[in-house]
Amino acid sequence: MRSAVGVWRWRKNPLRRRTDLVEAWVALTALVLAVLAMPVLGSVCGVMSDRALHRTVVREQRTRHATTAVVVRETHDHSTASDFDGLGGGREGRVRVVANWTAYDGSAHTGTVSAPRRSVPPGTTFRIWTDDKGMRTSRPLDAATAHAHAVFAGLGAALAAAGLVEGIRRLVVWRLVRRRYARLDRAWARCGPDWGRTGAGS
Repeated sequence: MRSAVGVWRWRKNPLRRRTDLVEAWVALTALVLAVLAMPVLGSVCGVMSDRALHRTVVREQRTRHATTAVVVRETHDHSTASDFDGLGGGREGRVRVVANWTAYDGSAHTGTVSAPRRSVPPGTTFRIWTDDKGMRTSRPLDAATAHAHAVFAGLGAALAAAGLVEGIRRLVVWRLVRRRYARLDRAWARCGPDWGRTGAGS
């Protein structure tokens, strides 16, 4: 940020214009916001995000359960397959299979799910995540990942605020420059045509 460039305009001199002083105030305000306000905003956003994500971690850890699924057969029916892999490794190296699993409440379930490619043979077992009713779900959020997301949220908020402040500063400076040129054009229009003529008073 080049907010400090206009601070020199604080100096008193006969050539200082009113817009120069305004630009100096804008530069100082932007500098103060960059040094003080934006770190505070980032910290507040990070803390609030961390608290919200921590509640999500607690809720998901309480309502999502790991269980063992047993492969019945491979299937090529993608329309009814669950997209949850529970392993965090994406879809590479995975196949669709019909599997049986027992839910947290003891109920038996059968469905088409995504399984590791090595789990294709019938009878092979692999881990899946389910909710309290035995329905397929994703892996619960862990505390370390939640904290990392909160840190990134805080940094993102601080950077977004910095961009907003710098954008407003540039807009104000642009308006001031346009006003200066407009005043110069009006002054030139008054005396420019007679510039240098004998007896024109210029």
